[in-house]
Amino acid sequence: MDALITFWSHALGAACFAALTLWRLGEAARRPEQRLLAGAFAMTACWAWLAAVVPDDQLTSLAESARNLIWISVLYSLSSAEKDRQQALKLVYGAVAGVIGLQLIGGLFQAFSPSASIAQTAVVLRITTAAGALVLVHNVYGQAAPASRSHIRSAMVGLALIWTYDLNLYTLSYIAGTSPGLLQWRGIAIALAAPLFAASMRNHGQWRVRLSRAATFQSLSLLAICAYFALMAILATALRGSSADWSSVATVLLLAGMTIGAMVLLPSAKARAWFKVKLAKHLFEHRYDYRVEWLRFTETLGRDGADAPPLTERIVTAFADVVDAPGGMLLVREGAGLAVADTSNWPGLTPGPDAFDGAPDFWNGMEASGRVIEFKGFGTLRSERERTPVVPQWLLDEPAAWVGVPLLHHQRPIGLVVLAAPEFRRQLDWEDFDLLKTAGIQAASSLAEALGQEALNHAQRFEEFNRRFAFILHDIKNLVSQLSLLARNAERHADNPEFRADMVATLRSSVGKMNDLLARLSPHSATRVQRVDSQILRPILTAAIAAKRRDREVQLLGDANVEALVDPVALEQAVGHLLQNALDASSGEAVTARVDRHPSGVTIAIADKGIGMDGDFVRNRLFEPFASTKPGGFGIGAFEARSLVAAMGGRLSVDSRPGRGTTFTILLPAPEALAEPIRKSA
Repeated sequence: MDALITFWSHALGAACFAALTLWRLGEAARRPEQRLLAGAFAMTACWAWLAAVVPDDQLTSLAESARNLIWISVLYSLSSAEKDRQQALKLVYGAVAGVIGLQLIGGLFQAFSPSASIAQTAVVLRITTAAGALVLVHNVYGQAAPASRSHIRSAMVGLALIWTYDLNLYTLSYIAGTSPGLLQWRGIAIALAAPLFAASMRNHGQWRVRLSRAATFQSLSLLAICAYFALMAILATALRGSSADWSSVATVLLLAGMTIGAMVLLPSAKARAWFKVKLAKHLFEHRYDYRVEWLRFTETLGRDGADAPPLTERIVTAFADVVDAPGGMLLVREGAGLAVADTSNWPGLTPGPDAFDGAPDFWNGMEASGRVIEFKGFGTLRSERERTPVVPQWLLDEPAAWVGVPLLHHQRPIGLVVLAAPEFRRQLDWEDFDLLKTAGIQAASSLAEALGQEALNHAQRFEEFNRRFAFILHDIKNLVSQLSLLARNAERHADNPEFRADMVATLRSSVGKMNDLLARLSPHSATRVQRVDSQILRPILTAAIAAKRRDREVQLLGDANVEALVDPVALEQAVGHLLQNALDASSGEAVTARVDRHPSGVTIAIADKGIGMDGDFVRNRLFEPFASTKPGGFGIGAFEARSLVAAMGGRLSVDSRPGRGTTFTILLPAPEALAEPIRKSA
C-alpha cells in the first residue's frame, strides 16, 4: 500500500511539472532568462518520476540534489538583478550550493560503497539544504519591490512548501532513524506547488528585486530555524527513553499546526498584514529602516525620464510605499477650494465638485494644526473660532480613506495626500506620524517647486506676448508718423501723378508691414531674424533712409556697395530705429549713415549732432526697454535694434556726449571674415 501511495503521489507531481515544462518551452526559446526556470521545472519533473519508479535508488537522491541546485540558481538569478545586493548574500548562496555539492559527492560514494554513516550524514546535509533554501526564499521575497511582491508571491510559496516539507521529512527521519510516513505523501506536496508556479508565471515579466530590510529578516529567519532545531533536539533527547511512539504524535501535531498557520496566513492579506505589524512592533526597535525608506521616497519623487509618471502620481506612490497602502489620491489647493490633482490605485470614489464645500475651513484647520489625519473615528475637527467641521464629510464617510498627510510648504498647506486603507487597517503610532509628517514637508517642497515652475512658464508666455506687443506698438507708432506725413503732403500734392504713385507704394508697404506686425503677435510666429546671408547694404540702407526722411536730410556716406552677412528685413528695421532716434534728438542738423570696412567685418555708423546723452544714461538706461528721454517715447527703439543686430551675429556700440551728439555703430560680419580670418600686418 505504501509503495502504491509513493508511486501515484510522485507520478502526479511529475505530471504537473512536466506540464509546466511544456508550457514554458516556447517562452524559454524566445527569452533566454526563462530557460533556467524551464530547466528547474524539467529537473523537478525528472526527480519526481524517479522517486515514483525507484524511490530508494541513489539516482533519485542525485536527481533531488540537482533539483535543489537548479532552484537555488533560479533564486540567485532573481536576487542578482540588483547591482548593489549585499556581499554577504553571495556567501549564503555559496554555502547552500556547497552543501548540495557535498550531497552529490556523498551520493556518489554511497553508490559505490554503501555506508550507514554516509547515509546519516546525507540526511543532515539535506536538512541543512532545506533550511538554507528557506532562508533564501524569504530573502528574495523580502527584497522584492512592493509593487511586484504580489506577482512572485505564489512562486515563493510553492518553493517554501517544497522545502518546508523536506525540512520536516529529513528532520523526523534523522530523529527516528527511519523514513517516516511523510515520504509516501511527498509527491502530493510537489503536485500542490505546481499550480502556485503556474499562477505566478502569468506575471513573470514583472519580477524584479531590490534591497529592503533583508539583513534583519535573514537574522530572524535563521533564529527561527535554529530554534526549531533546538526544540526538535530537546524533544528527541527527552523522548528517546520513552516506550510510547511520541514521534508520530509530534509529527501529527506539528503538521497540523503548520497546516493551520498556512491556511490562515497564506490566503488572507489581512492576516499577513497583522502578522507583519506584530513582528515590527515586538521584534524591532523601530518600525522603519529610515535610511532605506528615505532613499526610496526621494528616488520615487525624483524619478525622471520619458516613461516616468507625473510628479503628482509619484507623490502618492511614495507615501503609499511608506505605509504599505495600496494607493491613494492627491488633493491640491485651488484658490480657496480643493481639487483632485491625481490618483494612484485609489479604490474609492473620486469626489465631484460638490464634495469640497467648506474647503476654506479645511485649509485653515490644516494650517493651524499641521497634523496627520486618521479618518476612521476622526469625527469632526472643529476650528477654534467658528466651531465648524473642517474635514469634508465625504472624506469621513469614504470607507477607502485611511490617512491624510498634509503637504506643508513654509507652514502653509498646498495639498493633502489621502492614502487608501490596506487589508489590515492598523492604528498609526508616533513613529508613523513623525515619518509621514517629515515626508510631507519634502513632498510639499517638490510640489511647490513644480507649481511655481508651471506658474513661471505661464508668466513667461505672457511676458513674451507683452514684449512682442511692445515692439509692435513701437513700430505702429512709426507707421502712424509715416502715414500722417503722407496725409499732410496729400493736401498739397494730390494732383501730382508722381506723388500719387509714391503714395500708393507707401500705402502698400505700410499695409504689408502691418500684416507682418499682426503675424508676429502669434505665439508660433518665427523669430525676428529668419535668414542671414550675404547681402549688398546699399538697397537696405536706402530703403531705411527713404522711410525715415521727412523734411530732414539723411546722408548716406561711404561705400554702401559692400556686402555683409545680414537679414535684410531685420537690418532695415534696426537702422530705421536708430535713424528715428537720431532725427528726434537733433533739430535742423543733418543725420549721416556712413558705411566703412572693418578688420572684423563692416560698420554702419549713424551719427547726429543733437543733444546727446550722459554716461549714466548710456550705461544704465539706454538699452533698457521703456526707458526714454523723449516726451511720449516708448524706449523700445535702441533695445530692439541691439537685439536684432545681436541676432545677426553683430554688435551695436554707442558714443555720446551731452551737447555734442550721438553716434551708433553697427558692426556686421562680412562674408570674407567667415571664410578667412583677417591677418594684421606687422
